Amino acid sequence: MSHHKHSILTDEKPPNPKAHGPFASIRRMLPSTEVIRFLMVGVSNTIFSFGLYSACVILYSHLMPHIGKPLIADIASITSKPISITVAFLCYKHFVFRTHGSYIKEWLRCFAVYGVSVPAELIILPIATGIFLHVHLLHSYAPYLAGLVNSSFIALYSYFAHKKFSFKR
Repeated sequence: MSHHKHSILTDEKPPNPKAHGPFASIRRMLPSTEVIRFLMVGVSNTIFSFGLYSACVILYSHLMPHIGKPLIADIASITSKPISITVAFLCYKHFVFRTHGSYIKEWLRCFAVYGVSVPAELIILPIATGIFLHVHLLHSYAPYLAGLVNSSFIALYSYFAHKKFSFKR
């Protein structure tokens, strides 16, 4: 009788619903390992993207102090986005979906997925920044908080968009 070890980092299929053993019911309730890897990479990508966006906000605020914070938020997002998308693409390709397809094709698809969000974020960022500017205690952090709001919206749809389009198997 062979014993199949269930590895949380390499198993691509959900656990066998007919599996027996003390932890079988727990494994059936947990999300697939792909989802877990997506969440881990997603957190890392979000931290990297937010850090890069924040660095751009600081840089542009010093270089262009005469421009309002809502516009600075948009400019920072537009200039940091290509780098962030490329880093996200590489992480998703190698650690989450583990595809062996064309780099260029999947990279362009990844840009398309995030490209869909650009019009929405060009609206969300200045509006959210404006709202946070009106809250006295949050005034200094307005563009950063707006970036967090925007990141939350992107995270909600990106897993399915990448799974079904960018890294379609």
